[in-house]
Amino acid sequence: MTTKPRSRWPLRLYAGLLLGVLAVNAAGFTLSETLRRLGPVPLGKDITYSTLVTDRDGRLLRPFITRDGYWRLPVTSKDVDPRFLAMLVAYEDKRFYEHGGVDPKALLRAAWQAATHGRVVSGGSTLTMQVARLLEPRPARSLTDKFAEMVRAVQLERHLSKAEILDLYLVLAPYGGNIEGTRAAALAYFGKEPKRLSTAESALLVALPQAPETRRPDRFPKSAADARNRVIGRLSADGIVNADQAEAAASEEAPKGRLAFPMLAAHVAERLARAVPPGTVAPTTLSRDLQAALETLARDRALAIGSGVAAAILVADNRTGEVRAHVGGTGFFDTLRAGQMDLAQALRSPGSTLKPFIYGLAFEDGLVHPETLIDDRAVRYGAYAPENFDDSFHGTVSVRTALQQSLNVPALQILNAIGADRLMARLTNAGVKLVLPQNAGPGLAVGLGGAGVRLTDLATLYVALARGGEPIQLSWQLSEERGAKPLRRLFEPTAAWMIGDVLKGAPTPQNAVGGQIAFKTGTSYGYRDAWAVGYDGANTIAVWVGRPDGAAVPGVVGRLAAAPILFEAFQRIGAARVALGPAPPGTVIARTAELPANLQRFRPNALPEVATSVEGAAPPAIAFPPDGARIDLDGEAAPALSLKVYGGTPPFTWLADGIPIAEREFRRDAFWDQPSHGFARLSVIDAKGKTASARIRVE
Repeated sequence: MTTKPRSRWPLRLYAGLLLGVLAVNAAGFTLSETLRRLGPVPLGKDITYSTLVTDRDGRLLRPFITRDGYWRLPVTSKDVDPRFLAMLVAYEDKRFYEHGGVDPKALLRAAWQAATHGRVVSGGSTLTMQVARLLEPRPARSLTDKFAEMVRAVQLERHLSKAEILDLYLVLAPYGGNIEGTRAAALAYFGKEPKRLSTAESALLVALPQAPETRRPDRFPKSAADARNRVIGRLSADGIVNADQAEAAASEEAPKGRLAFPMLAAHVAERLARAVPPGTVAPTTLSRDLQAALETLARDRALAIGSGVAAAILVADNRTGEVRAHVGGTGFFDTLRAGQMDLAQALRSPGSTLKPFIYGLAFEDGLVHPETLIDDRAVRYGAYAPENFDDSFHGTVSVRTALQQSLNVPALQILNAIGADRLMARLTNAGVKLVLPQNAGPGLAVGLGGAGVRLTDLATLYVALARGGEPIQLSWQLSEERGAKPLRRLFEPTAAWMIGDVLKGAPTPQNAVGGQIAFKTGTSYGYRDAWAVGYDGANTIAVWVGRPDGAAVPGVVGRLAAAPILFEAFQRIGAARVALGPAPPGTVIARTAELPANLQRFRPNALPEVATSVEGAAPPAIAFPPDGARIDLDGEAAPALSLKVYGGTPPFTWLADGIPIAEREFRRDAFWDQPSHGFARLSVIDAKGKTASARIRVE
């Protein structure tokens, strides 16, 4: 009997099982070793971003390069055109929203294509695997590295959502040179944010990360265009892009270089970028559209004026003090015009732009009224004999005309009466510091520009005028904490209103509409600085024109060089002019002949000695309302009459017909709330019992 040979299948089965076990153990060991070697899962928490300075609406003004030398701007899927995202997923990873980090079908397809074609036809990497590679770059593309990449992809899928993984790709994808991320690439190659991209632009951004260095549009524009068109062709074949879109996109010219990143408000951006931690966003109060328009205006006007001439413009919101535009020069990289110097912060001579504040003190003290007559004649202060800009004198004029025409002699007569030191103290208390020449004290020259001031400080002063005399600190950064030092009122509302009422009648530049903006021009000695500062009910704009090196520019004066820029800047704001406010209660509005006798003509020699004497050295005198004044308070819901005293020793007690209306006032101004109509006798008593009185009529 023949014996049947034993089957060898069990032996082969055992051998196969043994090999399988060994393979699984080896794979497990490899996976374990890979996990041990890889360490914690990188989730992109330590990515360094570019510092961004934005406008008040979050729009980019200027980005800064990272410390490691890359343009890497924060971006999420919400910031990118949805069409680009759809094209990216369709081209790079069709099953992105289905797989768990590794797509077996894509890997098998890539392996089969490589085996049959003898070369790599398509990659098997998913978007998640690409993110893993971008988070942990590995120069050697070995099988071990590929396996580690796959492990990381699975880990990322377990820790992050699909949206978070996609956001990491949008931030880290390489686009050639030192450009990383979709947002940086869109700005560098198209000059715009990636929120709205054309089909051709989206296709190029899909194609570049596959070979960023050999497809860089700035070095290999043809290679970039060919890669873009291949993306368009495949997406068209897959039905993602229709035939008409594909044809139009393929015919669109591809970029051939890199564009400069935005650099609006460069000086403000530099300052804020130094003040915030690297990689953060610094929101400003600026408006990008207005900033861009005024930078163009400043550059065009400065270039038209002459070689080396620059211009600076500042726009501030009267209500909040927020700066809406800050043009510090006429080109950040213009060395001829010292572009990197912030000329809005440079100390310059203000010319006649401080004259309104001289008159404001006089209005407040009751020394003059806008319709008071004043002499513009030759006068001498010691060895100093001031002259007007036009080298002529105009005889007797009203204070209104003197300020509107910026006559020097009347302004100095009043400054001599109120005191230059008092003017400087008032401006300092309002938050503005004037810088005098070395070893010089306050003098009459301050009224004609004999002190250094910044454009930002002038804007601060005129904002206070627009606010009825109440100063506010300017701010450049949203939610910026204001200084702890309290600001004291610049003027009482009546004086501030009178200044605005006078200045809105100043002679306007050619073809400009007057009566809407209260403004003042100025020209420093030797034609070194031309100024124009003005305000309406909503905004204040300050303009400076000159050479950054302080050299003279013959013929450049405020009225001809700076004022046209001021009026055009108001037009660029876009909104309709907001009128200046009405006269405050108690404001005396009258013609010269209707004023009290002591306000009809300014007589410096007849002023009380207290005007130039030491505080309290003379008895009190009522500055406002003057004796014989007629005060019209009709139409006011809650009228209040402003009271002012000079001389005397504080505190002061005010009485109306013998009844106290303000007691123990240490300030020289007070208010009489809801005065009764008819005749009244006002009296003031100082701390030493000295008195003064005035008879007035309230209507």
